[in-house]
Amino acid sequence: MRLLEERIRKDGIVKSGNVLKVDSFLNHQMDVTLFNEMGKEFKRLFADRPVNKILTIEASGIGIACIVAQHFNVPVVFAKKTQSINIDGEVYTSRIESFTHKRSYDVIVSKKYISKDDRILIIDDFLANGCAVNGLIEMIQSAGATVEGVGIAIEKGQQSGGKLLRDQGIRVASLAIIDSINDETGEIGFKEY
Repeated sequence: MRLLEERIRKDGIVKSGNVLKVDSFLNHQMDVTLFNEMGKEFKRLFADRPVNKILTIEASGIGIACIVAQHFNVPVVFAKKTQSINIDGEVYTSRIESFTHKRSYDVIVSKKYISKDDRILIIDDFLANGCAVNGLIEMIQSAGATVEGVGIAIEKGQQSGGKLLRDQGIRVASLAIIDSINDETGEIGFKEY
């Protein structure tokens, strides 16, 4: 998606250690107009799938997932990173490792919100090593539900997550796939389509 690539080039900041900072428009301050265009594109890319629910993980994926859900006219469920008194009853749990935060944690979703009848599209802001998405897939499979696909705003193509998911037969659509990052020059290279 050229619009997202242009925005990353304009406002993204390359940090040492293969980190792309996009908090001015994607995952801290959110450009809802951009999100709406992303939502339209995800709807186009997954129009042939019978999606009845969007699943994401807190916190950065929630804003994007909500806009995407408007285009599909379906609810959003998000996996929580901490147990709270607001979640009652049984839960699906998965252990994931965050590339960005360099730590592992358990995520949970109440069993009330995912059932065997659900046809789920996973939406997230970044895909690096694929651990978060694999954790969500594990929960969907535990429920007996169907993974209709994975929609990612920014995929780090030089890392293995996208390939591993695609090798499993999961349909992955990333709006921007980064091929290279140079933390000395700040240059960002994208996969050509």
